[in-house]
Amino acid sequence: MARKTGSHADTTRPRVRAAALQLIAQHGFAAVSMRQIAAKVGVQAGALYNYTPDKQTLLFDLLHSHMDELLTARAAAVRQGPACQQLEGFIRFHIRWHLPRGDQVFVSYMELRNLTPENFAQIEQLRRTYEDELEAILRLGVAEAVFVVVDTKITTLALIAMLTGMNNWYRESGRLPLALIEEIYVDLARRAVGVASD
Repeated sequence: MARKTGSHADTTRPRVRAAALQLIAQHGFAAVSMRQIAAKVGVQAGALYNYTPDKQTLLFDLLHSHMDELLTARAAAVRQGPACQQLEGFIRFHIRWHLPRGDQVFVSYMELRNLTPENFAQIEQLRRTYEDELEAILRLGVAEAVFVVVDTKITTLALIAMLTGMNNWYRESGRLPLALIEEIYVDLARRAVGVASD
């Protein structure tokens, strides 16, 4: 099939990814067809295969890019210091980076089950890299005798679940400003590791 006028790889590929992300976030991976993605982009269904070999690869690319961008941004944001300071920095980073990316976060968590075992293992390793950084902060706090944590891995997973859950309920038009919500979350995280609020 002929490529539609104006359909170039450098512009169409990002549009394919954006359309797939939006449709998968709205309807779920299993319910979205390549034909639907092509229609949203405005290309012939057959032309979509110029940009991705199949739907599984497209999902993997979306999740892998999400994690790559997260880890790159986090690496640039890391600051040294005492554990309490590092924990606060991690909490604020997580909120500020994830909130504007609602569809990416939703798909990243909800569609893991639709990856092949090989693809799942790669994404899971990237997720562990992010989790390991928070766990290292908790271990540092325990070593500094400022955190009281029974199990650093469980506490890490609980904190990340709490933070990521914010994407499910936060609305910009809500009753509290984001800055105050962020402070509340910092306080919740500190309390979760046995640090009293200031």
